[in-house]
Amino acid sequence: MATHITEECINCGACEPECPNEAISEGDEIYVIDPKLCTECVGFHEYEACQAVCPVECCLPDPNIREDESVLIARAREIHKDKTFGDDFPSRFKK
Repeated sequence: MATHITEECINCGACEPECPNEAISEGDEIYVIDPKLCTECVGFHEYEACQAVCPVECCLPDPNIREDESVLIARAREIHKDKTFGDDFPSRFKK
C-alpha cells in the first residue's frame, strides 16, 4: 500500500524532508503523498519515515492502494537508478 496522509494532518511539515523519494509535498490544506513516488521507505528504512516523525500519526497505509514489497522495491529502483539495492534491503515487511 502506498502511504497517504489523513485529514488529521496539522500541516507541520515534519514528514516532507524525511521522504527519500520526495513523494511528500504541501497540498492546499494538508501535506500529500504522491502514490507514484511512495515506496513506504522500502529500500531505505525498516519503518515508514514520515510516520515515525509525524506528531499526530496521520501518515498511514492507503487501503485503496495495496502494494507488496516487490512492487515497492521495484519502484525504488526505478526512482533511484543511481543507487544499488542489494537483496538484503531495509523494509518494514521483513520485521
